[in-house]
Amino acid sequence: MVRGKTQMRRIENATSRQVTFSKRRNGLLKKAFELSVLCDAEVALIIFSPRGKLYEFASSSMQETIERYRSQVKDVQTDTSSVEDVQHLKNETAIMAKKVELLEVTKRKLLGEGLGSSTIEDLVRIEQQLERSVCIVRARKMQVYNEQIEQLKAKEKLLADENAILTEKCEVQKDQVTEEEARRRTDFHAVENGENSDVETELFIGPPETRNKQRWLK
Repeated sequence: MVRGKTQMRRIENATSRQVTFSKRRNGLLKKAFELSVLCDAEVALIIFSPRGKLYEFASSSMQETIERYRSQVKDVQTDTSSVEDVQHLKNETAIMAKKVELLEVTKRKLLGEGLGSSTIEDLVRIEQQLERSVCIVRARKMQVYNEQIEQLKAKEKLLADENAILTEKCEVQKDQVTEEEARRRTDFHAVENGENSDVETELFIGPPETRNKQRWLK
């Protein structure tokens, strides 16, 4: 006759529950002590009663055992995280490799290579993509042309302004030279007329011979 497994559940009676706790607690503490002595194991046991009272057993130092436990759990978590990170990087690398391979195939097809296995739909799609690319290139070319034209217009305006300024300076200098030349000519004629003038301004009384003789004595 096979006996069925007894289902374990909480003891409803508070007195019976307390008695069972005391018996099982003492038995658990005894087993922990026997395990540490017989097997030379490091054992730490912590029990809190339903009322919050602490019961503990440690084969060496409870604090050292707890720190050792924390360190061990931390190392295990770190190792697990490292393994997960490595696996994630491998997956990402594989995905990126597939994307790079697909891009290489697409690039070769756009260059007209490897089209032997392409279907009509693939060829139509490639043709449409090339047409869009050509439109984009032409639009960019026109934009660059317009920018260069605007730059040349701005440069032309700058040169025109500089030319106007230089022309104005040349006109001013030309007027100054003309005025200076006219002044020099006026001074030259004045000096020339003063040196070559034979007009007599003195008053002579008597015959011409006497006037000539007086001029010669002077």
